[in-house]
Amino acid sequence: MSCSSSSASEEDEDLDSYRKGGYHAVRVGDSFAAGRFIAQRKLGWGQFSTVWLAYDTQTSKYVALKIQKSAPEFVQAAAHEIEILSTITENDPKNEKCVVQLVDHFKHRGPNGQHLCMVLEFLGDSILHLIRYNRYKGINLIKIREICRCVLTGLDYLHRELHILHTDLKPENILLVSTVNPSKDPIKSKTPPILQRPEGSLAGGAAVNVIEKKLKQRARRAVAKIAAERRGGAPEPKPERSLDGIDFRCKIVDLGNACGADKPIAEEIQTRQYRAPEVILQSGYSFPVDMWSFACTAFELATGEMMFAPKPGPGFSEDELSMSYLLRIKHNDHLALMMELLGKMPRKIAVGGGRSKDYFDRHGDLKRIRRLKHSSLSRLLIDKFKFPETDAQEFAEFLNPILDFDPERRPTAQQCLQHPWLRQTAAKTAS
Repeated sequence: MSCSSSSASEEDEDLDSYRKGGYHAVRVGDSFAAGRFIAQRKLGWGQFSTVWLAYDTQTSKYVALKIQKSAPEFVQAAAHEIEILSTITENDPKNEKCVVQLVDHFKHRGPNGQHLCMVLEFLGDSILHLIRYNRYKGINLIKIREICRCVLTGLDYLHRELHILHTDLKPENILLVSTVNPSKDPIKSKTPPILQRPEGSLAGGAAVNVIEKKLKQRARRAVAKIAAERRGGAPEPKPERSLDGIDFRCKIVDLGNACGADKPIAEEIQTRQYRAPEVILQSGYSFPVDMWSFACTAFELATGEMMFAPKPGPGFSEDELSMSYLLRIKHNDHLALMMELLGKMPRKIAVGGGRSKDYFDRHGDLKRIRRLKHSSLSRLLIDKFKFPETDAQEFAEFLNPILDFDPERRPTAQQCLQHPWLRQTAAKTAS
């Protein structure tokens, strides 16, 4: 959660991680970098860091303050991300390439050690938040085109100009430039900045806030359960949510796993549902892996559902299986889902990876899975998601080449930006 304006997630960070080598406990009104940045409220957290809305007293602007855990491995990860972000920012002086910018970075010493801190431009909610806000119903294709143009602009900048792979593109790592709810935006809501610690602030403020939030969440769930039982278990219908007034411009964020094209960081990259087939098969990877993740994200925006959500087969319990065997089952299912929607994987791709023998026989047929329910992307959009036929065909024509099993055949971000599906809408919007 690099710089999202969304409030902290349902599950907060583990309080046990506020220890030597772990998170830095932050209180509202705490100052950083010799008083330049003042903490306003927590935006989110990740396994490596917490992220706070902060006020920059030097520029009178709001920023996102990312405070890394202090153990050496986290410091090293932060140093890598700062190096990548510095390159991105230095080469985009006009801030128009749709990738998050680094404002500053510094070290901050606290009770748990010395923490590397990144100051990033303040952005809005994640695309995942937008999908959830829209209750997983799928977003209008005109809006999706605007998001796609921004993401492709960012990928083209990273790939073609900087030779950088993101390696973890997904809805969580794409942020709108402003908030879905204007009251969450400190500028739109005209909330005055907090410039000093509120009186009566407790020394364990961070921990107290987490405990209070969890207690409130439990209370809300209990009330909802009682209300549902009184209604006889019938869910209360939810009103439609309007997306009018939302700015759909967005930026790519979270470059913590990014790497140079000639310096792969690991064999297994990408969040599983957005993972390209060449990564599963360990065939080597380059820029096309980000394109695969982009296509999966675009589909999810349009339908409200993940394109590929592999699960272990019936009768298997995760507790009963070793992690390596469980992953093989999930990857096998994942590849089957791909082939059901995209057709049979070419034999040279299927058998050409370091892990191919785990999933395919020598003929290029999947092991353990014999029956595939073949469909097509356009058919799925029409039958399951009720797309008009023309919309389904045009959207599928845009996505299908990006989902080619052969990474060398996938179009680049620059080529996708020239696709009629994107350019036609741009012309219509301008006229």
